[in-house]
Amino acid sequence: MQALLGLSRAIDAVSRFIGHHVRWLVLAAVLISAINAVMRKFFDLSSNAWLELQWLLFGAVFMLAASLTLQRNAHIRIDVLSSRWSKRTRDWIDLFGHLVMLAPLTLVMIWLTGPAFLESWHSGERSVNAGGLAVWPAKFLIFAGFLLLFLQMISEVIKRIAVLRGVITDPEPVPVHGHDPADVSPGGAHAE
Repeated sequence: MQALLGLSRAIDAVSRFIGHHVRWLVLAAVLISAINAVMRKFFDLSSNAWLELQWLLFGAVFMLAASLTLQRNAHIRIDVLSSRWSKRTRDWIDLFGHLVMLAPLTLVMIWLTGPAFLESWHSGERSVNAGGLAVWPAKFLIFAGFLLLFLQMISEVIKRIAVLRGVITDPEPVPVHGHDPADVSPGGAHAE
């Protein structure tokens, strides 16, 4: 189990690194959007490439930060039901959800988007818009995002099994009753 937990820590580190650095792309997208708006408004200049770059940067943030969102347990939940269940029941439901729902989805998306990215890259596919960008970076981001999400799902399954076996305490407890993660004390108990 310790080797698997080591793998989990390595995957978590990759997700954290990418998630923390990809946030700068939000700033880049905002700056490009602002510059593009000023150029259009005051100089009557516009470029499809700038518009597509904004879209690409937004997509990069969305796709590449999804694994960190899963790691931090920050995805949307239906707390009306889950908050009433025991911690152990929630852990089993998380494990089931990861293996039965998230794993197949991410594997199918990796299987579908990998060849689409490679085909786009080899053919030099470009946007149909005049002055548009190459399409392969967007297709690569979709592939990379689902690959990272799949790897993080593996890490979460390892941690969930370790928590259920009592090998580790929950590294990212689920906020209960709509509490913010900041309300969670260092020992893992929720402040009530």
